[in-house]
Amino acid sequence: MLDQIRIVLVNTTHSGNVGAAARAMKNMGVTQLVLVDPIAEIDGDAIVRASGASEILDSCIIVSSLEEAVAGCGLVIGTSARGRHIPWPLCSPRECGAKAKQAVANNNSVALVFGRESRGLTNDELHRCNAHVHIPTNPDFSSLNIAAAVQVLCYEMRMAALEEDSTNETSTNKVGQWGVEWDYEMAPHGDVERFFDHLKDSLVDIGFLDPNTPKQLMTRLRRMFQRTALDKMEVGMMRGILAAVQRKAKVANEVEGIRSSAGNSTERDASDKNDQNEDNKKG
Repeated sequence: MLDQIRIVLVNTTHSGNVGAAARAMKNMGVTQLVLVDPIAEIDGDAIVRASGASEILDSCIIVSSLEEAVAGCGLVIGTSARGRHIPWPLCSPRECGAKAKQAVANNNSVALVFGRESRGLTNDELHRCNAHVHIPTNPDFSSLNIAAAVQVLCYEMRMAALEEDSTNETSTNKVGQWGVEWDYEMAPHGDVERFFDHLKDSLVDIGFLDPNTPKQLMTRLRRMFQRTALDKMEVGMMRGILAAVQRKAKVANEVEGIRSSAGNSTERDASDKNDQNEDNKKG
């Protein structure tokens, strides 16, 4: 399980935090580290703070966007320290471990996304996650160092990996979160994001979504579909439906254009005829 867990750090400012996070990962047997557009470089301070986990720093991947960082993952969970205007599925670290275990049992990779030291993840970044995880710290002193947060969640990943199921065939470790062995893998994050882009374009095409005043329509639709954990077949099916809708909308728009053009032509002919009648009367 642990080799399918990916730790993603976004815009990390201090190199020491990257090193300390690598140490926390190695302590718990997690090895995949991805840095998204880091401000800090992997320098001597990072290596010192890694304290024997420098191989994780050596093998870490640096990308420019969150989409690249979570590409291929079937489950993306973002860390969040505060409530949101639009509620999103929220889990505890222990529940996060259980979700990750279920996802890996269904042949999916899992990304745990950590935000900036000063302000965490943006709303847009959190909306790209299937769920959020909140670490219940002391409300009187809730600020948690990013490496400490990585340690907490990696510990829960390890506990989930080591947990022995008390049942056999009905175990969620074997049959997944729906109680049966699923027929298709969960759709990778990139496929789901392309589906959301397609959905938005389709809603614009049929006039349901005004791109100039979108309000919260796409955010709420995103939340709805994220809760369902779409599999590969379902994403393909939905995109097929959207493609059919777009074709129908295109035909309808073309017909409307022809009718409008014909109507304008009739009005011009009538106007020309009236002008001719007026000229005849004057003559």
